[in-house]
Amino acid sequence: MKIFALLGSLFALLAVAAGAFGAHAMADKLEPRMLEVWETAARYQMYHALALFAAAWLYQQTTATSALVAGWSFTAGILVFSGSLYLMVFTGARGLGAITPIGGVAMMVGWLCCILAVLQLD
Repeated sequence: MKIFALLGSLFALLAVAAGAFGAHAMADKLEPRMLEVWETAARYQMYHALALFAAAWLYQQTTATSALVAGWSFTAGILVFSGSLYLMVFTGARGLGAITPIGGVAMMVGWLCCILAVLQLD
């Protein structure tokens, strides 16, 4: 599905930018633990940006509803998981870490849905 390939490309571009920003612009300004949190956000964003391409491919091959759910779950996961971590680093609001697992669950749902879509391949 074109939207997932587009979102995957956008999220991957932003993950590279976030990684570079963290490594170069923020490395001296953040305590090591917060820099680690930033890096985790960028890494999971990239993994799931690439997963969006898998969801797009699976939908193209199967038109399975599970592939659609996978793509939207990966999108939600990136926004909630990585987004909450980025916001936590920028704002210092450690309470944002409480919603991060919701994004992680969305990512896991995406992978489960990919499994279901793969099972529909010929």
